[in-house]
Amino acid sequence: MDYKKMEQAARTRQTVRNIITYFFLAFWAVIVLFPFYWMLLTSVKSYGAYNSEYIPKFYTLSPTLQNYADAFSAVSLGQYLINTVIFTVVTTAVMMFVITLAAFAFARLEFRGKNIVFLLFLSLMMIPNELVIITNFVTITELDMRNSFPGLILPSITSVFYIYLLKENFEQVPDSLYYAAKVDGTSDLKYLLKVLVPISRPTLITIAILKVIECWNSYVWPRLITDDERYFLVSNGIQEIRENGFGRENIPAMMAAVVVISVPLIVLFLLFRNKIMAGVSRGGLKG
Repeated sequence: MDYKKMEQAARTRQTVRNIITYFFLAFWAVIVLFPFYWMLLTSVKSYGAYNSEYIPKFYTLSPTLQNYADAFSAVSLGQYLINTVIFTVVTTAVMMFVITLAAFAFARLEFRGKNIVFLLFLSLMMIPNELVIITNFVTITELDMRNSFPGLILPSITSVFYIYLLKENFEQVPDSLYYAAKVDGTSDLKYLLKVLVPISRPTLITIAILKVIECWNSYVWPRLITDDERYFLVSNGIQEIRENGFGRENIPAMMAAVVVISVPLIVLFLLFRNKIMAGVSRGGLKG
């Protein structure tokens, strides 16, 4: 009987812990998701209904999609989206090529001064981003590449952190596999493409997704290097919408534009969230 009481008491304590845990998780989820709900709600309110609310309402009885139509007609939101897609795809593709080769060189190839070079490479992470932006701006300006896609893309085609992450991933593959491949006459490039890339696919996918998100949300550099509307990205487009599109008072139309811009990243994360977590956890393991 005592064992049954002890087991029941333990079950009761576990149930209470679960209730408390789920309560705080639900509370935190509401806090995190509320801004997205408010953004979506505001985007379907009419301009008159929004401005007539002295006390903000958490619902609307007359939703409208007119704000979304205005988002594409008042400014060149479609062009901003196309520019952002081009910038994101090209930058991510070139960066994946560069960091894969660099990580393979540091992980598997032997050359004089490799450790020193890699240490100097890592030291670049200590340089404030503002200094890098200033240097890149001067370089791109002197090359007469402002207001162009190459000027937007070139400073973003490599990443010391991603090289380090991928190098650590490559080094998890046993050296004996590399030496066996060399005995069979396999070239370094073939070994990279046929062995390391498939094994490291979760990490590569994670890096690609994170880079896509980084490019899509890029604001400071595109804003600095472009003043021609033909090369604006969606991050610049938000400011253009605010200043020259709807005006600062048309909040519902601005929220509609923000929803349009945010949806691709939300969908991307929902589709690949498991791969992102698997890639990050794999990159943090050693052995």
